[in-house]
Parts: sequence; C-alpha cells; structure tokens
Amino acid sequence: MRRPRRDPSFEPAPAKRFPRRGFMLGSVAGVTLSVFWVARYYNIGAEVGSADLSAPDALAQADAGQILLIDIRRPEEWAATGIAQSAVPIDMRRDDFGAALLAAVNGDRTRPVALICARGVRSARVAKALREAGFEQVRDVPEGMVGSGAGPGWISRGLPVRQP
Repeated sequence: MRRPRRDPSFEPAPAKRFPRRGFMLGSVAGVTLSVFWVARYYNIGAEVGSADLSAPDALAQADAGQILLIDIRRPEEWAATGIAQSAVPIDMRRDDFGAALLAAVNGDRTRPVALICARGVRSARVAKALREAGFEQVRDVPEGMVGSGAGPGWISRGLPVRQP
C-alpha cells in the first residue's frame, strides 16, 4: 500500500508553547503563595502579646486554678497528641461551642480563660471572637501544642498531656 505523497507547500503550524515569561511569572507566583501559606499554617510570624501565655505559664496558671485552659482542637487532634493537662477539650467546630464554653465557666464571662490549639492560629481567632462576644479575660497560648513562631509548643517542651 502506498502512502500518499506529502504536499511540499503545506507546512504544519508550529506547536503553541507556553511563553517563557508567563511560565516564570506563574512559577514565582506559585512559590510565593506557597511560602505565605506555609508561614501562616505554621504560624511562623506569631507575635506574643502582653495578654498571651507561654505553654509553661498556661500549665502553671491552669494547675493553680487561675485560668481555665480550653483545648479547641478537633477530636482527631486530641487523639493524635493528647490533651494538655488541666485543659478542657471543646471542639471549636461544635455548633454549641459558645454554650459549651459558658457551661465550662459556669456562666461567668469574667472568669479568666486561655485557649490553645495546634499552632496558635485558631486560638487567636477564637479568642478575638470571644472578647467581642463579651468574655472579659480571654488569653491565647500562641505557640500551641505543636509549636509555632511564638515558641516550641506544649509537646516539644515536654509538658504533661493526657489521652482523651
């Protein structure tokens, strides 16, 4: 069987290529966004405010009854790392989180409360929301259970945990 002859006047169009400049800009943008995401996820730029507590201070104050320490992480996080000693575990995603917290403080919005999560991102956000909701003494543990830019974290410091 014979192959058809190729028409010498016909030249196929060159394959479209992604412009080099666009590729470089896209790559730089992707890397930059990844760096910002990682920095936020690990709370690398965490700033410790005057109302914030280090993990050892939170443990000491919770053991002394000066604050109520609330672990706001998810149940699977509690199972993976344990719950900070003296902490009351209340999943922040619960529909009745506010009611559960009020029950934990016996309805006293003036009782000092400290929040801890994995890296301090969620606890800072929830602390702000609780202050806006009328809780007067809400503190944050910005280094969290696994560490952040604010410190090595509860677990790395070897502070006591209990299993859920």
